[in-house]
Amino acid sequence: MQGPESLSIVLFAGGFDRVHYALVMASAAAATNRKVTLFFTGRALNALLAENAGGAPGWHGLDPADDGRSPAERDAWFRDNGVGGFEELLEACVMLNATVMACEMGVRALGLPTGTPLRADVPVRTGGVVTFLNEAPKTGAVLFV
Repeated sequence: MQGPESLSIVLFAGGFDRVHYALVMASAAAATNRKVTLFFTGRALNALLAENAGGAPGWHGLDPADDGRSPAERDAWFRDNGVGGFEELLEACVMLNATVMACEMGVRALGLPTGTPLRADVPVRTGGVVTFLNEAPKTGAVLFV
């Protein structure tokens, strides 16, 4: 039995652990030659902001990890224990040609001002749900995180 040739992930939840694991799945799928699309919306959009209010990378503004640690603390723990860090996983997704999209409606729903800077090191396309659905391969798997 042949598995899906693509993986499209809708990242809605803003919890660090959820977004981190979505990047784990996306980078693994891309490394196994699947077409990958990451569609960031809701509180997960913080992961694509150039920086948060404190000047740290936007993903530091994600909700605390499941164990209560801040995103930065949890990420450091992951890296110290041989688990890919947030930046490493996101970079792998970019290098493996995953499509990264930011939901236009999600940006408005978060109350972000028009032109809020997104990460310069990640080619982020903006679009809506219709764009995402039209571009997601019809035969692939879609996950909602």
